[in-house]
Amino acid sequence: MSTDQGRLEQFIWQVADLLRGSYSQADYRKVILPFTVLRRLECVLAPTRDAVLAEKDRLKDMGVEDMDLMLTDASGYGFYNRSGLTLKRIAVSTEQNIVATNLRTYLANFSENAREIFESYEFDNQITKLVKADLLYQVVGEFAGIDLSPETVGNHQMGYIFENLIRRFSELSNETAGEHFTPREVVELMVNLLLAPDEERLKESFLIDILDPACGTGGMLTAAEEFIKKRSPDTEVDVFGQEINPESYAISRSDLLIKGERADNIEFGNSFTQNRHGDRRFHYLLANPPFGVEWKQARDVVEREHRDLDFDGRFGAGLPRINDGSLLFLQHMVHHMRDREEEGARIAIVFNGSPLFTGGAGSGESEIRRWILEEDLLEGIVALPDQLFYNTGISTYFWILSNRKSDAHKGRVILLDARDQWAKMRKSFGNKRKQITGQQIDELTSLYVNALEEGESHPKVKVFKPSDFGYHRITVERPLKLRFEVTEETLAELESSRPLAKYEGREVLTADVKKLVGREPVWTKQEFTKVLSETLSGGLKGLPTPVRKAVWAAVSVTAPEGEVQRKKDGSPEPDPDLRDYENVPLEEDVHAYLEREVLPHVPDAWIDEDKTKVGYEIPFTRHFYEYVPPRPLEEIDAELKELEGEIQRLLGEVTE
Repeated sequence: MSTDQGRLEQFIWQVADLLRGSYSQADYRKVILPFTVLRRLECVLAPTRDAVLAEKDRLKDMGVEDMDLMLTDASGYGFYNRSGLTLKRIAVSTEQNIVATNLRTYLANFSENAREIFESYEFDNQITKLVKADLLYQVVGEFAGIDLSPETVGNHQMGYIFENLIRRFSELSNETAGEHFTPREVVELMVNLLLAPDEERLKESFLIDILDPACGTGGMLTAAEEFIKKRSPDTEVDVFGQEINPESYAISRSDLLIKGERADNIEFGNSFTQNRHGDRRFHYLLANPPFGVEWKQARDVVEREHRDLDFDGRFGAGLPRINDGSLLFLQHMVHHMRDREEEGARIAIVFNGSPLFTGGAGSGESEIRRWILEEDLLEGIVALPDQLFYNTGISTYFWILSNRKSDAHKGRVILLDARDQWAKMRKSFGNKRKQITGQQIDELTSLYVNALEEGESHPKVKVFKPSDFGYHRITVERPLKLRFEVTEETLAELESSRPLAKYEGREVLTADVKKLVGREPVWTKQEFTKVLSETLSGGLKGLPTPVRKAVWAAVSVTAPEGEVQRKKDGSPEPDPDLRDYENVPLEEDVHAYLEREVLPHVPDAWIDEDKTKVGYEIPFTRHFYEYVPPRPLEEIDAELKELEGEIQRLLGEVTE
């Protein structure tokens, strides 16, 4: 953050001192953000204000009612204000109600696309509240004195200011769950990994569409557009976004207005339930969706689309657990990729570690990974350092997807370990204690691009086949072996069983079974059936089925040397307590695995083929694990003795 930017943010932040007492800290944003946007729009329009007013008067004299297009042209931007008012002129009066009236008039005279921004803030409600608190005049006066003109504050720097303000407000209101504002150096690296492999393609493109379905204040879209424009100035870039937070949405729209781009490309709403971009397809897609945030509110819509549309909709591959919608965002983005036949598309998305491995074989998460990998969409995953984000210290990963891989990279997935590529920050910002330097960004970009062309050309790069991440989840069964006996414990278990609770012959049955207490165990079911039939007054067959099952459950005891129990077809009955599960690499024969890894230890085991499932996980850390041998005991002992001596010395100083 530059010194000028820091001073500017602090100047804006001083308005909070005026609000203290009348507003809670969590509500400061409701005033400061819309006033900052308003002052920014005002400063942008300042050079053409007189031209717009002159054009308005000319058109009025001509009897023209629909002036929108002409006034937009006169302003030089995609919006205008035709009132002649400014915050400075409004602040001339100290009467709160007059200030409020003039401010509302000022807002009403913006073009419709600008008015929508302030409606998103529910700004009119705050004007009313500020009047009641006798604060509106002071707040208007404070913002009238802030210079936010493009000459003083460029669009890039203005983006920083908005993001930092939102971050500070989020910290005050403790709104940190899942919302992780992306630091600019992380955005830069992400954009590089998304676009750098296509540098030559970008130079040949006439029009490029980019989508961010969780666009926040639009920082990622801006960075992607700048990357393309820098390398191909003549290429037209259309950015599109959707955002669920009204404040961030308003800032993103205002940013496009100021840059003269189509602000209506930024849509408001939940991307899962209100897919504002419909069937539109994009060349590039990027996002930093919320981490670990449940999608319960969107459940009905998402499950209906998954069930009714399958792969004709967005969520055909599967549904993750309800408390983390990250992989729903990925499927949403894949749905919006241009088809391979129409130039194809690339995706970059930020995830935490959960989507790599959460969910076993057959789960929604595993099925989504399976689809991504079997369709050969996953190009690479880059592991980032921890403590990069402002309000979380967790480790994060870039997933890069492409449906137009080069011939050299088809059927390949790159894993790049960048966890040690960071520099310590001089001053921490929340949980952000590390940053990625410009040099490291360049090196990682080069490393990734080279890996696409050359494969494993560096120790931090590993290349796999998609099938390397797959496995068969096999169920290994062992036979149920039983002996049969009656003990005091057996009798107690039988008496407390549910089927006997309402059985009229309960007392007679338990008395009969008690006769067998202490008798030597019987090792076959056939022999014990005979014993029971002879002992029970009404015989074994005379018992109701639930009661008979309760008797067998009580007298049956698992024993390694017992009789193997068999089903009606003669096959062994499995013992649930001995059941085990094994993950066998997808390309390995499961029977060969069983013979090599299991049968030498338990020769009577077998695989229940009906329960075998296919799963996919990406154990990133395991692939880059480096064994560090423990220090020699002698070294540890010497260190302990040294510490003991130091402790004794310090204690001696205390007692002297």
